[in-house]
Amino acid sequence: QVQLVESGGGLVQSGGSLRLSCAASGFPFGFYRMKWVRQAPGKGLEWVSSITTGGGATSYLDSVKGRFTISRDNAKNTLYLEMNNLKPEDTAVYYCEKDGGDRGQGTQVTVSS
Repeated sequence: QVQLVESGGGLVQSGGSLRLSCAASGFPFGFYRMKWVRQAPGKGLEWVSSITTGGGATSYLDSVKGRFTISRDNAKNTLYLEMNNLKPEDTAVYYCEKDGGDRGQGTQVTVSS
């Protein structure tokens, strides 16, 4: 079955960095577009970034452009999100999501001011 396991979250100060990882299994990872979404406390899911199957094209939420970088390693079946210059408004549970809607359990990112 599809498994998506996120890791790398934590507590950082404003301006800090984190690198999230998502280990995928149970499906042909390299054949699927992938995305990161997040859910802040008391809010709905928000799309953050997407990447095509080969990693050649990426897209970002305006508020994270220039600070976040999505990437993937198809040989390792892993999706990444490099997050720099983090802001308190980035505080959320971050999920990786496969085209088709499968989503992991999430990893908490908390940015203190």
